[in-house]
Amino acid sequence: MGKQDISVDELVGMYRREELQLPQIQRQYVWRAPKVRDLLDSLYRQYPTGSILVWETDQPVPTRESAIEQGHTAFGGQKLLLDGQQRITSLAAVMSGKPVKVRGRKNPIDILFNLDHPDGPPTEITEVEEDDAPVAVDDGPSGDDGEDEDEEEDIQERLSRRTFVVSSRALAKQPNWVSVTRVFGDATDAELLKRAGVTGFDDPRYPKYMDRLNRLRAIRTYPYVMHVLGRDLAYEEIAEIFVRVNSLGVKLRSSDLALAQITSRWRNFMDLVEGFQEECEKRWFTLDTGLLVRTMVVFASKQSKFQRAGSIPVADLEAGWDQAVKGLAFAINFLQHNADIDDETLLSAPTLMIPLAVFSRLKGEKLSKAEERGLLYWLHVANLRGRYSRGSTETLLNEDLTTLFRGGSPEDLLQPIVRTFGRLDVQPSDLQGRPARSSLFPLSYLTLKARGAKDWETGVALALGQVGRQHLIQYHHIFPKAVLREAGYEQGEINEIANLAFIAGRTNQKIGRKPPEVYFPQVIDSRGPEAFEAQLIPLDRELWKVENYREFLTWRRGRLAEAINSHLERAKRG
Repeated sequence: MGKQDISVDELVGMYRREELQLPQIQRQYVWRAPKVRDLLDSLYRQYPTGSILVWETDQPVPTRESAIEQGHTAFGGQKLLLDGQQRITSLAAVMSGKPVKVRGRKNPIDILFNLDHPDGPPTEITEVEEDDAPVAVDDGPSGDDGEDEDEEEDIQERLSRRTFVVSSRALAKQPNWVSVTRVFGDATDAELLKRAGVTGFDDPRYPKYMDRLNRLRAIRTYPYVMHVLGRDLAYEEIAEIFVRVNSLGVKLRSSDLALAQITSRWRNFMDLVEGFQEECEKRWFTLDTGLLVRTMVVFASKQSKFQRAGSIPVADLEAGWDQAVKGLAFAINFLQHNADIDDETLLSAPTLMIPLAVFSRLKGEKLSKAEERGLLYWLHVANLRGRYSRGSTETLLNEDLTTLFRGGSPEDLLQPIVRTFGRLDVQPSDLQGRPARSSLFPLSYLTLKARGAKDWETGVALALGQVGRQHLIQYHHIFPKAVLREAGYEQGEINEIANLAFIAGRTNQKIGRKPPEVYFPQVIDSRGPEAFEAQLIPLDRELWKVENYREFLTWRRGRLAEAINSHLERAKRG
């Protein structure tokens, strides 16, 4: 194995000229903008950020498309990037200003640099993301938009202590924040300094700002160590090296490692995966590659763990993939048309789709009326109780898969949930203190939608796929956060599900910080009392007063619990 020192500028240049390509064992580009922000901060401070691993080969190895547009090289051979894709793609995107492409969508990565950042080490601790954190429903119906000015001021103050931030409209207007892409692009120092208010050499900020701009541009010369694997290695051995490298240090998910082992033996498998993902996107379902690989492994081995995925015969994987595609197609149709679940954001865990897929295939997609009702009831209860978003997902899923593969019914799948919670219904106390990220949140939305809830201004019924940004459904704090904080209420009760209604973004913005006593009468005058009845909001004007907020919560918890139980019972009865 060879080794050479190489600068960021050279790596980005090789990547953009297509001299560095991605083998199919690589996962897609997955970094979010905060990770790019933190990478830039580390490079700016000259912190270690790992090494780069490539394989130099003349073999005809299947590759995958880069997340940013690349050029072409006329030279023979190729260097395949095994470790460093996320870092190099991020740097290439920021330095060139080109958007990253993930599942057909192009998004720019816009990072701002603070010319006035504090001296010394970072002032904030880096947030660590857990590999196996449960999937929380926090981006189905989106949150409140711009209601709380005090909270916004606190955020601005905190961000002013950072060196790099993900761009926002408000910060981009501040003179001391400059676009990193512009600094690496064609912007001159004079332009950047003038915008920051520096008018001449005698300005005391001039030397400090110039030093910081030069340090930022010096990221181009930051040295990486690039390890180069030789041409004598076979693709299967390279896949094993890839798995071992990524099993140490900062780990990839187990599905990513299993995918590397599978694609090393099943060439062009990723073409099938990405083709199916695109087909599902047209139905508003975004299916993670890991979910697709896990579903295939389930059908190929009758269990969900990835430990032995690399040893499953390719013929079994091919048969498993065929079953997975058919089963997941059924699952999407069942979710949308039977459960009224518009997309995967209304699931406490997308893994809930796997038992739907398995049961449908075991039944040859011929379900009796009782089985259909039982499956729908189990889905709602499992979603409500976060069946696969707590504890070990694989262990819980395997327990349910064992039940199904042994001929069990949806009713049998309910027994572990009963053992855990002691009951299947919802009580008002279950809602107390539970916020939008709770597994109770999706069913509360679905219950109100089934009751005919509509936007309070347009009269359009609730649906996540509305056309036009102003019509996108958001959850709305019935009693605004700022109003409740000023009245001395605690954060937990302010953000409780019982204080949330669902309306369009434009309506949410218009209401803003108005207390219910002010805007409730306007809604009733325009839409009638049924607008509130559909969303289980009391018509008793005493409960609209801020001083009676806790009585409001008690009343609405009871009505929500009652409505959710009725929704579950309707699913059970069909």
